[in-house]
Amino acid sequence: MNREILRLAIPNIISNISVPLLSTVDTVLMGRVSVLHLGAIGLGAMIFNFLYWNFGFLRMGTTGMVAQAFGRKDNAEARSLLLKSLLLGSIIGVVLILLYPFLREVSMTLLSVSSEQRPLVAQYFNIIICGAPAILMSFAIMGWLFGMQNARHPMMITIVINIVNIGVSYYLVQVSNMGIEGVAYGTLIAQYLGFLLLLLVVLYRYPFVRREISFPKSDWMIFARVNRDLFIRTIALTFAFGFFYRQSSGSGHIILATNVVLLQFLSWMSYGIDGFAYAAESLVGKYYGANNISDQRLSIRRSFQWGLALAMLLTIVFGLWFDEMVWVFSADEMVLDRIKGYRWSIALLPLGAFVCYIWDGIFIGFTASAVMRDSMLISLLLYITAFFVLSGFMNNAIWVSFMFFLIVRGLIQTIYWRGGYVFKPRIPI
Repeated sequence: MNREILRLAIPNIISNISVPLLSTVDTVLMGRVSVLHLGAIGLGAMIFNFLYWNFGFLRMGTTGMVAQAFGRKDNAEARSLLLKSLLLGSIIGVVLILLYPFLREVSMTLLSVSSEQRPLVAQYFNIIICGAPAILMSFAIMGWLFGMQNARHPMMITIVINIVNIGVSYYLVQVSNMGIEGVAYGTLIAQYLGFLLLLLVVLYRYPFVRREISFPKSDWMIFARVNRDLFIRTIALTFAFGFFYRQSSGSGHIILATNVVLLQFLSWMSYGIDGFAYAAESLVGKYYGANNISDQRLSIRRSFQWGLALAMLLTIVFGLWFDEMVWVFSADEMVLDRIKGYRWSIALLPLGAFVCYIWDGIFIGFTASAVMRDSMLISLLLYITAFFVLSGFMNNAIWVSFMFFLIVRGLIQTIYWRGGYVFKPRIPI
């Protein structure tokens, strides 16, 4: 079982780490320009997290359902799920482009973007929104490949497109002096390249996909139910991050820039832990589809053990080398001084947060979307309540309440599992 988990987790960790590496490079490029540019890139990225994270069900729901089909050896269902997800992703992407002026203004208002930063954020938004169809259909294909127990090809493609993104962004910013537009164009080019490469992998690696696909009504109903719950769950999650950014933005440029940098550590942690969460999605879904209860439970235990091991390693790294890691993000002394006060909070973050990430992967494998939705909504309510209780402590209130949100989500998910609300032997549908 350990070998099977690592076969899926290691490629996912490698490809996932390249994602915050890209964000890190963007942050470094803008941080060397000015504090305004640093805050603007963080806000711009957050706006698209709002937009794209809300449609994360295109990956999560697809992984869980395809993994179950893989366990049942049902290629026809796997083909059907791929086309449904691609069709839905393309439609949503086109709608987002058509609505971009409205989405841009509403997003900047909700995040309290200052008048000085609005032009920079608008430039970034107007370019990146053109990649919506590519990124959403890429979500669908990634989820499909994970469900088919294939983590190697997504890893290879993710690394390639992020190298391209970093290279193009660096050239456009440092050589062509395009500023925030250079970062945006680098990202846009990489998004379409990534989609094309993923599509080619599916068409040539899985010939059965090219066969005729049917759409039974019952399949659409199940597909819609799972994705609806995941959509609600992800809206709550992005609202939590949006609330974090709004409170940071409303506290001034220095605190906003500080928190943009500190969230880079959360990105490194989450994408690392998610490698084992993604492995849990694939394996739990496969064993659930095959009705193999013993291996299913073993995969759950092993996923938590590996998640804990990585969390402990990250805690040690963050604790020992925090000062050496933060200096690359900003040249502003006021920002650096504030960041250094959060060494141990950031160091302990992985140990407090890894549980909810692993549970997410397990619940996706079961397609326990209603449980994911409910646990997220409860945690969000407690998070906002905690912030207002602690609001007099300024930026400490923002971070303590956010860490509370991550920890309590894991506790609620554990209660759901212990209460028997998630697992049951597979019932054919």
